[in-house]
Amino acid sequence: MDWNIYLSGEIHTEWRQHIKQGCEAHKLPVKFTSAVTDHGASDAAGDVLGEEGNNFWRDHKSAKVNAIRTKTLIENCDLAVVRFGDKYKQWNAAFDAGYCAALGKPYITLHNEAIIHPLKEVDASAMAWATTPEQVIEILKYIISKE
Repeated sequence: MDWNIYLSGEIHTEWRQHIKQGCEAHKLPVKFTSAVTDHGASDAAGDVLGEEGNNFWRDHKSAKVNAIRTKTLIENCDLAVVRFGDKYKQWNAAFDAGYCAALGKPYITLHNEAIIHPLKEVDASAMAWATTPEQVIEILKYIISKE
């Protein structure tokens, strides 16, 4: 079985690449999906629907267009990894984790110890909390390749 893993959250570091490379190095049968990680493209996703003079409506349209992708990929994944970075608040990642929880999709949170408290509810529904991409890779190796 090929595992379909959705990578959610922070877009300012290379954590996705580390996980992908680690899984490739261990020859794990995985396919990765993700939201659009180009910040500018994501913000402009709704622009095809017409120009907006008000940033609220531009963001609203783009969020809905992006949600088509996000909802579909989460609904079709076997597992999600949800990364919370240090620099920005990833409200979208928290929403993705909540959506996974509502659907009964297992997810792993990935964040450092400094934000344990604000993520306590998100972590409480997670199947695991990792602090490094390497820990995520080890979890994936275990769940995918152990007999």
